[in-house]
Amino acid sequence: MNSINSIIEKTNNHQRLNKQEGLALLRHADFLTLASLANRKRLYLHPENNITYVIDRNINYTNICVSGCKFCAFYKSVSDKDGYVITKQALSEKIQEAIDLGGTQILLQGGMHPDLELDYYIDLLAFIKDNFDIHIHGFSPPEIDFIATKSSLSISDTISALKDAGLSSIPGGGAEILCDDIRKKISPNKCLSRPWLEVMRQAHLLGMRSSATMMFGHLEKDIHILEHLDKLRTLQDETCGFTAFIPWTFQPDNTKINVTKKSSVEYLRVLALSRLFLDNIDNIQASWVTQGDKIAQTALFFGANDMGSTMIEENVVASAGVDFMLSKEELTRLITTAGFEPRQRDCYYNLV
Repeated sequence: MNSINSIIEKTNNHQRLNKQEGLALLRHADFLTLASLANRKRLYLHPENNITYVIDRNINYTNICVSGCKFCAFYKSVSDKDGYVITKQALSEKIQEAIDLGGTQILLQGGMHPDLELDYYIDLLAFIKDNFDIHIHGFSPPEIDFIATKSSLSISDTISALKDAGLSSIPGGGAEILCDDIRKKISPNKCLSRPWLEVMRQAHLLGMRSSATMMFGHLEKDIHILEHLDKLRTLQDETCGFTAFIPWTFQPDNTKINVTKKSSVEYLRVLALSRLFLDNIDNIQASWVTQGDKIAQTALFFGANDMGSTMIEENVVASAGVDFMLSKEELTRLITTAGFEPRQRDCYYNLV
């Protein structure tokens, strides 16, 4: 107990926690104490009463993927009759609908398609930029690493080509848990932790910003969560390129991993710890997509200062049987009734 009290004192003095201290908080700190500490840290970093959100659309350009992730209920094999690569007409309709609904960006992600070359992605980006004035937040690190390997290019050269074609920022998807012993079990064909971090490093060095994520509640242990957070914090010390961190819980339905779904209390504990440990990442996002509206609202008192996207379209989590959806009006109502001021933002967390 004395050690927990000394760790609590460190957090109250805004001193950096090490992995062992973070692990002790996660395992032993009283639930409401953890909430109070994280809420205090949020107020320290964001003294204004704003809770931000963004209007965007998640567009999956293909569902064909060779990654073989055991946690994914969305992907299809090359031979599957339900596999697709999006047409430009369908892409245009989705983007225009997002713009008509006030969207400022699209989240462009897909599978690791074995037959798509770098030219496909460059053409896709150029088509969007030629026809729409919208921010493209796209291609997670495993996708970029896959494209680079397939094209026999360096990660830096691949990102430069995508950036020149119109890519503006990179989502933090595909991180899962940045510990290779776990990654090899749950996503055997996806890049390991070092390439994931290297994609983000090179993107940041090229002047691009990105988000960071963590999916927990599958095969990892508590220590893996701390190792994941520590790797993100170390890279952020180096590049200052991460805009936000988004933790969410694994959704086991329709997947190949048979585990009990993490509870809301377990989610909130990890969220609060993330706010305390990641002292150099400004924004922590609540995951209403996996937790639902009430827990996302509660997350605003556990360190989160952002509600994420209105998510005009979401397919991956929905494939695992979770289909929480919120309109802009409902999202702003949740923020307001929690006692905060809802403010729309862009990808860089500038207020719109």
